[in-house]
Amino acid sequence: MADEQEITAPLETEELQAGWAAKSNARPKYFAHVLFAAKTDLGQVRENNEDKFEFFVPDDPAVLATKGRVYAVADGMGGHSAGQVAAELALNVFIRSYYGDASDDMEASVSRAVKEANHYVVDVARTIPGRSGMGATLIVAIIRENQIYIAWLGDSRGYLLRNGELQQVTEDHSWVAEQVRAGTMTEEEAEQSPFRNVITRSMGGAPDAEPDITAFELLPGDRYLLCSDGLSGMVPFHEIQEILGFGSPSVATWGLVDRANQYGGRDNITAFVLQAADIVPWPEEEGEEATAATPAEPIVVSNGYLHPAPDNSGAADSTLPEDPGGSAAPKKGLMGRIFGQK
Repeated sequence: MADEQEITAPLETEELQAGWAAKSNARPKYFAHVLFAAKTDLGQVRENNEDKFEFFVPDDPAVLATKGRVYAVADGMGGHSAGQVAAELALNVFIRSYYGDASDDMEASVSRAVKEANHYVVDVARTIPGRSGMGATLIVAIIRENQIYIAWLGDSRGYLLRNGELQQVTEDHSWVAEQVRAGTMTEEEAEQSPFRNVITRSMGGAPDAEPDITAFELLPGDRYLLCSDGLSGMVPFHEIQEILGFGSPSVATWGLVDRANQYGGRDNITAFVLQAADIVPWPEEEGEEATAATPAEPIVVSNGYLHPAPDNSGAADSTLPEDPGGSAAPKKGLMGRIFGQK
């Protein structure tokens, strides 16, 4: 179709290949066994789903050590499928750009990838009929060794459940949230405000985009939630805490989405749950298998809450690369395209 564009990113450069070649022997110090699950839902009112989620889990030790693993949610804006396009473009171009940058400066690399994805969304909105005004919120979690980095633009949120206690780890980029932080509006007034959906930072909203970025030490038993406002705007905080801590990541995602629909499902709903089941040292010797250490205390689910212990149920990317000591770079898929390989 005339109004479709191929999603590409200008990453095949000699400088890029040289940068990754210099890091070919890099190895992580730690590896986090992560269980994860994601679900997106139309909701009860909307006619199309403009939410998207995506993830990329590299299997090369140098890439894991330098860039880690990416998990992300985007909430599109624009209607008539334009928001859906913006969300997909934002996620795809961000991931390509992020892994196309060989720098291990996490904040600088994330910022550059956000800017490149934003420029792409802005260009498509400007040049393709029917895409004018489209945009998307974005929240990204990057797990590198025993650290997790959260970057975001807009009002898609990140939460951390640790030892049964829930905290919101992001601050909404919205007009009402800024008023609440400035002390000119209460939380109750913000919830009732006709301007509660006005976003002050987003992908595609302006020629320049700058994410907020925060980082945490990743601890065994931690459970993170990335979600669109179709979830956080419908389900009360205490209920998110209860549901997020119950069962496997898959059970938690389905429970959160179902609860948002029970409260009316006025928007698209997306939940992405990540759980750190264990964190182990990367093998020192080539070919040595890395295994999870036996925890001092069992991890169990009781009274609806997750307590520090491995949970082996749910979707997982908890298997280490077959040869953690190997140095061969991936030849296919995303990384293959980054290096110009077929």
